[in-house]
Amino acid sequence: METTLHQQLKRCYAPDESDTEVVLGAYRIDAVRGDELIEVQCAGLSAIRDKCHDLLKRHSLRVVKPVVARTRIAKAKKAGGPIYSSRMSPKRGDLLDIFEDLIYFTRVFPHRNLVLEVPMVHVMETRIPSKRRRRRWHKEYKVHDVELESISETHEFRLSSDLLSLVKVPPGTSQFNTSDLAGWIDRPRWVAQKIAYVLRHIDAIDTLDRKRSGIVYACKPLHQAAA
Repeated sequence: METTLHQQLKRCYAPDESDTEVVLGAYRIDAVRGDELIEVQCAGLSAIRDKCHDLLKRHSLRVVKPVVARTRIAKAKKAGGPIYSSRMSPKRGDLLDIFEDLIYFTRVFPHRNLVLEVPMVHVMETRIPSKRRRRRWHKEYKVHDVELESISETHEFRLSSDLLSLVKVPPGTSQFNTSDLAGWIDRPRWVAQKIAYVLRHIDAIDTLDRKRSGIVYACKPLHQAAA
């Protein structure tokens, strides 16, 4: 089911309702702005991978993939009922989270007709009681809806080098492994391994060697153009 967040983001890119949910051949496009098609994807990018691959053959496409920076958790007694409590979730999103989805999108990005736009959003997640209970005295809640509260910043990616710049490779670095990468981004090595996978498959880095300490990589020139 479409969330309020998805509806709100569509209207950010196409304020005129007639420019949303446009039928184009076999596809329904979230929004159209001039000659540019816009797909807003709050869920995983893998769900629209084939659709985007097909559309890019003939059209300019902007894929909007929000990353949730902060979440306000609100509770109501029923769907559509008043909110009786809310709190900020301690979990914070980061721009690097986009790599998690890009694992399934490397056959699409980069492309000369594609812009990947990543708005960092603050949202309110409304939860209502679920029929399931883990214990007799413990009430479970389920997510009923997600709404946009604000957009703190927006980032655009067109080239492989745009994504490579997010990992802040120190100047003059000739080669590195995922342990080095984990240190640069201050994340666990398993996160760095996923990022390296994406960067390798979008042709931003090369594999040089395999050692006991891990695969050795090297960066490609930053001016590399999209395919």
